[in-house]
Amino acid sequence: MSADATASNGIDPAFAVGLARAFAGALIFALPMLMTMEMWQIGFSINPWRLVLLLVVQIPLLVGLSRFVGFERTGSLGEDVTDAFVAIAVAVLMAAAVLFLFKVIDTGMTRQEVIGKIALQSFPGSIGAMLARGQLGQQKRNADEDRPDRQDPSYPGELFLMGVGALFLGLNVAPTEEMIQLSYMMDPWRELALILLSLVIMHAFVYSIDFPGGSEFPEGVGFWTLFVRFTVVGYVVVLLICLYLLWTFGRTDGTGIGDVLSAAVVLGFPSSVGAAAARLIL
Repeated sequence: MSADATASNGIDPAFAVGLARAFAGALIFALPMLMTMEMWQIGFSINPWRLVLLLVVQIPLLVGLSRFVGFERTGSLGEDVTDAFVAIAVAVLMAAAVLFLFKVIDTGMTRQEVIGKIALQSFPGSIGAMLARGQLGQQKRNADEDRPDRQDPSYPGELFLMGVGALFLGLNVAPTEEMIQLSYMMDPWRELALILLSLVIMHAFVYSIDFPGGSEFPEGVGFWTLFVRFTVVGYVVVLLICLYLLWTFGRTDGTGIGDVLSAAVVLGFPSSVGAAAARLIL
């Protein structure tokens, strides 16, 4: 069917292509968690109010992402909100279909179990759906052409994008037992070394290694100013997100503050990589 015929039937071809990319992005980004046993179990056992809070957080996160990399052109807050809910709907449908195919959910389960498993998986899926435009064909170099209203993110916007990257990659590993096991195995010196390595990776990915999308040192700004303003502050954002994820998945319940911080440092390593990667990609 031609684009003109499609448009005459009331379907915007650009939106249809964006929607198809959203389904693809949701599947690509969520597939590792769709096939992870811990995510199935947590979807069944998670505290309902913590799950609701996670889903509430999801909405402004997706609205913010839509301003930078939405899968359809938007020019207003209302359109960004629409984009966010379309991404959620795509992720829910994708998660329900895949989980049903794998028999992780079926008609014999309680409504709470089915809803919990689908809702939890929809979080990474919706991020993948929203990021699909940037990942599957519409590169950052074409952003100005595709989104006339798009501007480079401000300092809070940079921290927001770093937080999204940390949240997404942290969500992949936060439910696993290995995060807790590693935190028990490591002594304080190794944890300190891991913090330093995380900071080095965050800074090097964006400013030192010549990756496409990387940033150059701004004129007149010293190394330590840039390191503290972006890398150190960004790492603090990463740790706060790690603490939130550990709390959401019940990893902090009945656990001492020292053990919780150790687990956050361990989880902060992959999350810091996600934060740095987000600044390169988005």
